[in-house]
Amino acid sequence: MNKINKFLMIGFNLKNYMLTNFITCVTVPLIELKLVQKSDVDFLYEILSERTPNENISHREMPTYKKHAKFVLSKPYKKWYVIYYKKQKFGSIYLTNLNEIGIHFKKNRIPDSLIIKCLDLLISKNREKLFLINISPKNKKLLKIIKKNKFKLIQYTYELQISG
Repeated sequence: MNKINKFLMIGFNLKNYMLTNFITCVTVPLIELKLVQKSDVDFLYEILSERTPNENISHREMPTYKKHAKFVLSKPYKKWYVIYYKKQKFGSIYLTNLNEIGIHFKKNRIPDSLIIKCLDLLISKNREKLFLINISPKNKKLLKIIKKNKFKLIQYTYELQISG
């Protein structure tokens, strides 16, 4: 048997070995976005109740559960997702009709990289040309993340409350 025939035999045997000993590997994403369902009302209320005043820009006092449920079921956003990490609910992210992003997590320490991945997923699922994100100036962690990434500051918004 010459060298070429030996090489072909070895190559053929290796190919058969690889085919018969092939192991299938399935990759499960660590982070998933799933559209909000009626069954998510409790989870969303839990996240809302855990928010600190530094995170809030849309409300000053905690709504009742009944008001919260009515709000969620009214489908107030263009898209609203529950964020899953390793198949467990750990946050929510939404996109308003003006393409404003809101993102909130359970009261856990969330690595910056996961927050960025959630934003990237939302953007990839919703092919728009422009996205905005409103952040309380007191929410230092999210401000830092946004400044280091693709977003740029475009305005400051101020409020004047008149009592009486």
